[in-house]
Amino acid sequence: MRIANLNGRLVLLDASGAAVDVEEASGGRFTADPTAVYARWAEFRAWADAADLPPGTPFDAADLGAPSPAPAQILAIGLNYRAHADESGFAAPDTLPPVFTKFASSLTGPVTEVALPEGGHTDWEVELVAVIGTEAYRVAEADAWDHVAGLTAGQDISERVTQMVGPAPQFGLGKSFPGFAPTGPCLVTPDEFRDRDDIELSCALDGEEMQKGRTRDLIFSVPALVARLSAVLPLRPGDLIFTGTPAGVGLGRSPQRWIAPGEVLVSTIEGIGELRQTFVAS
Repeated sequence: MRIANLNGRLVLLDASGAAVDVEEASGGRFTADPTAVYARWAEFRAWADAADLPPGTPFDAADLGAPSPAPAQILAIGLNYRAHADESGFAAPDTLPPVFTKFASSLTGPVTEVALPEGGHTDWEVELVAVIGTEAYRVAEADAWDHVAGLTAGQDISERVTQMVGPAPQFGLGKSFPGFAPTGPCLVTPDEFRDRDDIELSCALDGEEMQKGRTRDLIFSVPALVARLSAVLPLRPGDLIFTGTPAGVGLGRSPQRWIAPGEVLVSTIEGIGELRQTFVAS
């Protein structure tokens, strides 16, 4: 199953990729609010799996918003691919990865224009994003997938000057400028993937491939992250987990490479789709 946020309304995507309005198709049983569905995820899945849906309507990807547009928490994972830890100059984590937040005001849909912070060094980090569907608190790794509504694509866009300023890194601020957390184009339930633990992700800047990896190389898999995070705090329906980025970021290159005005970043995740960000000067 695939769901999306089309002009602020919850839709199901049919086999052709066309959109079916959930509120209309369910006769009002479920509202149009894309956020509200996660609190009723099991009920919604049961209805959607059995529903006789009407024909869908084609749409423009630019009209899509974030699949979970108002999460209570956005948790992001650092150094979760060994090659990325190496290029960043850090040891790979062994018991718990670095965890930081991206503030909700940075969250957008998949096709956007992003203003580059003045005087900054803006970088890219393509990531698989897990969306929580059932509250998870102190769950076992073996049960963790049962708490995941689905997966979507994300970009952890990062402004490195702000991130590294001061006596300690400012990860949250450096990664939370407006538009720095695009997600989408849709949420895909785990059963749709041939192997939900082995998904290809990549990104290209102005047509030049910058990153390419597979989630089988995650140091901490999606269920491992859900288990470790939920050991500390409750994960609530609609919460996002940015699971980490593979090697190839601008910070780790020699010479270092930053996004320039006019460049277009395209991020692609197998079985989900693509994000497209056009960057402009502030």
